[in-house]
Amino acid sequence: MSYETLKYEVEDNILTLTLHRPERMNAFTAAMMRELIDAFDHADADDDVRAVIVTGEGKAFCAGADLEKGGDTFDRSKRAEEALGNRDRDGGGMVSLRIYESKKPVIAAVNGAAVGVGITMQLPMDIRLASKKARFGFVFAQRGITMEACSSWFLPRLVGMQQAAEWVYTGRVFDAEEALRGGLVRSLHEPDELMPAARRLAGEIAGKTSAISVALNRQMMWRMLGADHPMEAHKIDSRAIGFMGQSADAREGVESFLEKRPARFTMKPSRDLPDFYPWWEERKFS
Repeated sequence: MSYETLKYEVEDNILTLTLHRPERMNAFTAAMMRELIDAFDHADADDDVRAVIVTGEGKAFCAGADLEKGGDTFDRSKRAEEALGNRDRDGGGMVSLRIYESKKPVIAAVNGAAVGVGITMQLPMDIRLASKKARFGFVFAQRGITMEACSSWFLPRLVGMQQAAEWVYTGRVFDAEEALRGGLVRSLHEPDELMPAARRLAGEIAGKTSAISVALNRQMMWRMLGADHPMEAHKIDSRAIGFMGQSADAREGVESFLEKRPARFTMKPSRDLPDFYPWWEERKFS
């Protein structure tokens, strides 16, 4: 795939998406929004992609919204209809929602500064690894705006209400150690070890697991974050394990274990997801 603001590279069943505006610290634009959504569409349709890593080019992951328009940056009345034809929608939120819908696991490799939408777009990603030089900031209150990219839903669920409140109310930029203590990232790495660590993790997923199992497990966990009773999990668990229990991948998973050999899973998300997927009601913006 060829994009203006991203690099799209697939190797060893791992897609690496690199935010690629290093001259602007990979600042987020309408073009980047459209290209990220398109890239995840292509990743979901490509059975050769088993896991996705998102990182940034140069010294930043993403410095947030591009502020080149000055004080009018966030004034929607003074911009074109750039959010895929709907000026009323938050572009960062459209990216977050698309990542949330992903059939493939998503790993953030946070190489540098990640503020504003640069951090909120990471929240629907499954696992975040960070360079020890990374910096984070939910800086909205210091810019006179509010949270975006669905972060008011994701952030408290990931780190708890108290930690989310502190970071959002102060709007301060904090270091990677604080991000780790607060549960925002999974691990810290020397800068030259970040991508190897992310690739090892992605490779463990891509090389040893059933793609259908991962796709179903990913959505089962994310969707249950909003459930009001464990019975909702029991309902979908029962349908999912009933479907997978009689599948070719389940047979292969057991037989390969008994025969002490690597599994060769053959089921593909593009064709083999169960008839009940998706089991949730699609939400519309209105």
